Amino acid sequence: MPKITFIDPDGTSKECEASSGLSVMDVAHLNGVDMEGACEGSMACSTCHVIVDPNWFDRLERASEEEEDMLDLAFGLTRTSRLGCQITLTDGLDGLVVSLPTETNNLLG
Repeated sequence: MPKITFIDPDGTSKECEASSGLSVMDVAHLNGVDMEGACEGSMACSTCHVIVDPNWFDRLERASEEEEDMLDLAFGLTRTSRLGCQITLTDGLDGLVVSLPTETNNLLG
């Protein structure tokens, strides 16, 4: 089972185990991590924005054009920003580290 570490804006971290095939957003929701995900993973918002640790970023599949368009709406965008709903966990991502931004931009509500 892959593990993922979420780092809150205050610097506290939470390591979570997850089944392969779940998204980072799904794992956050299943483990009480404060990640909104207003569109429930339909890639219609940027509220599941995460900042991927630079050591892990190049191991991820490239973001689609649609994801990049949604990321343009995110606050605190960085070079390693991704949408949590678009990162699918695999055994190869065991140990993934992502940080949560200090704020999100919810255009849905």
